[in-house]
Amino acid sequence: MLYPFMTLEDETEIVHSEPLTVDGKEKVKVVIEQPVTGGFHSAVCWLPDYTWEKIEGFSKEEINQYQELIENVYFRK
Repeated sequence: MLYPFMTLEDETEIVHSEPLTVDGKEKVKVVIEQPVTGGFHSAVCWLPDYTWEKIEGFSKEEINQYQELIENVYFRK
């Protein structure tokens, strides 16, 4: 199950999973979806190691900006 985390001004949604055990390690799945004409841009980031996958429609620069945002929020906790 994914839980709402943040909605950005451009309607990009960031959601996250509860802690999951993946390959014997605790991880959190973060999904980013941005509405665009005809669908969505999307990407998945796994915390705490910031492994990105399933990137569709986002540029490398946009992914870097999302990672910076996630890092800033994640390390404040």
